[in-house]
Amino acid sequence: MTQHKIVTAAILAIGDELLSGRTKDKNIGYLAENLTIYGIDLKEVRIVADDQDAIVAAVNALRMKYDLVFTSGGIGPTHDDITADAISAAFGLPCVHDAEAMRLLGAMYERRGIEFNEARQRMARMPQGARHIENAVSTAPGFIVGNVHVMAGVPSVFQAMVGWLLPQLPTGVPVMSRTVVSPFGEGEIGKPLTEVQKNHADTSIGSYPKFDGNGFYTEIVVRARDEAVLQAAVADVEAMLDAIRQTRDSARA
Repeated sequence: MTQHKIVTAAILAIGDELLSGRTKDKNIGYLAENLTIYGIDLKEVRIVADDQDAIVAAVNALRMKYDLVFTSGGIGPTHDDITADAISAAFGLPCVHDAEAMRLLGAMYERRGIEFNEARQRMARMPQGARHIENAVSTAPGFIVGNVHVMAGVPSVFQAMVGWLLPQLPTGVPVMSRTVVSPFGEGEIGKPLTEVQKNHADTSIGSYPKFDGNGFYTEIVVRARDEAVLQAAVADVEAMLDAIRQTRDSARA
């Protein structure tokens, strides 16, 4: 059996507005798609309120369990942007105005002719010794402490940070997938598909009901990190569907 490098990850989305429904999250799906491309297995997603104890508890639980943790939200200039404080507390580090972040932001606001006031200076705060995540959109950096990667909640800024960050991370072997369309419902394919999965332990096989306006069908998605393994499982899925067709045809004859 081929052993592939597995890198695991979790996402922590932070913000009262996400839990109230006022803001519809766009960052989780975006990051999940990109992690898949880079061969990083997303294993868990959590959403927590703007509450320091809740953020600290979630960060400490996730960073001990997974190789990489990504957070979004709560690093802006307002009073409820407490992510920097919470991450600092989780690692037992002082939260400081980072000198380089202060320089970058100060220069940016000077160019724009805008006062670099106390509120805006909050965006330069991070755990002492943290490394920067570059922000090509609005300058204020995200930061990295240990295996925790802290990014903005604004989707355009978050996406820019992800684009800068992911190429620098340890990655695994990307997961490949093939989709086989079944005209049969899940109730009919459930048992034989379970047997196919048992015979292909190195794959992940999922079934997803669909409706095209006229009737129901099922998409069977086979995922694996090895092309030969993937093809073998797909062949067995197709053979399973052929067997169901033949059984139906025999019953009609």
